[in-house]
Amino acid sequence: MTRFARNQNVFVWEEHIPCDHPLPFLEHHPFPADNVIALRPRLPHWWNAEQVEAGLRQLLDMLVATSIRAKPLLWFYTPMMLPFAEHLDAAAVVYDCMDELSAFRFADPALLDREARLLARADLVFTGGYSLYEAKRDRHRDVHAFPSAVDVAHFAQARTGNIEPEDQRHIPGPKLGFFGVIDERIDLALLDAVAAARPDWSFVMIGPVVKIDPAHLPHRANIHWLGGRGYGELPAYLSGWDVALMPFAINAATRFISPTKTPEYLAGGLPVVSTPIVDVVRHYGDVAAVAIAADPAAFVAACADALTLPPAGAWRDEADRLLATQSWDRTQTAMASEIDRVLRPTRSGGTPAKRARYDTLVVGAGFAGAVLAERLAADSGQRVLVVDRRPHIGGNAYDEHDAAGEEPVDAIRTSEDVVVAAVGRDLYETFFRGYTRKQW
Repeated sequence: MTRFARNQNVFVWEEHIPCDHPLPFLEHHPFPADNVIALRPRLPHWWNAEQVEAGLRQLLDMLVATSIRAKPLLWFYTPMMLPFAEHLDAAAVVYDCMDELSAFRFADPALLDREARLLARADLVFTGGYSLYEAKRDRHRDVHAFPSAVDVAHFAQARTGNIEPEDQRHIPGPKLGFFGVIDERIDLALLDAVAAARPDWSFVMIGPVVKIDPAHLPHRANIHWLGGRGYGELPAYLSGWDVALMPFAINAATRFISPTKTPEYLAGGLPVVSTPIVDVVRHYGDVAAVAIAADPAAFVAACADALTLPPAGAWRDEADRLLATQSWDRTQTAMASEIDRVLRPTRSGGTPAKRARYDTLVVGAGFAGAVLAERLAADSGQRVLVVDRRPHIGGNAYDEHDAAGEEPVDAIRTSEDVVVAAVGRDLYETFFRGYTRKQW
């Protein structure tokens, strides 16, 4: 998304966060260097599903009305976001399917139905690998596979050495490591068996533990669970490893994965040992730097072979040539070309109508809000949008003259006659008699 943001604003809508506030609101977290704004909806924690959907729709509509000039391009990573966004008049809809989420543990029962609706609405479907492409290509007319790309320069920092973090530096070598989410996709039994077979090797596991009980993790003296780390920290940990691991279980949750770890590990200059994930075998099965092993004995043997590889040479050169074709710049350019193709019919008919853009939103047009809006517009030249549930500004200070209290006077002879004719006898006696005596 940072590459798309070079030429346009990109809003990343995150999952909503329950809170104690009685009204929904939207947190804006800008990343100025990238022109990306992360949006974090905050909703009352006691709201039910219908209220949540309505609240998210309200926040999205306000964002579009105040911050987006033309029809937005909607980009979905998950079908679960569809219900509160499908009403929008979009320039195009992209479904970027990175995983078969319905196969994951604790998947929402509504996910399959929402994916069917999203596939029906989408103009383009991108998939994170060829296995996913094969699963989706018969369900949409315009599906394109974009296997995992890599920021080579970022992970190549691991090749410089001397940057290993303190919490890993003390672990004895050789070190065999993994980074990523630790969930039902990891073959914990395999890891335990390999660690038991080679107590002289150290296994470093980096990543948050989710959807599984931490008590079920294998605990041995040579297995080190370091927890989650930020993306920017990963090259430093890679710099201390001798072999990178992908000990994935072979199950429904991994049937369609195309791990980004493969090119990231290779960019870090490491040999890789993986279980037989379909897309890994398909794309890396013939690469000398990547070994495939289906059981503990084969995994141990493959790791032992990887440890004998020289720190540089033909195996790494081959991997580097492959990585040169897998940059994010290349992927973004190809995606942008496909998006431009589906947008072209809209553009040929003329420039999409632009929505008004405002500098300031004032919610509540009471006396203070109305005055604030007027001063911002008059003194600062800002475009101000004022929102209020009432059909007028001014709140309780609002004054309206209508004909409801008029009492026609046949002959207007005095100032009293003028006022009574306009507002009636009751209002005259209450508010105006003293003034008319003084002024007229």
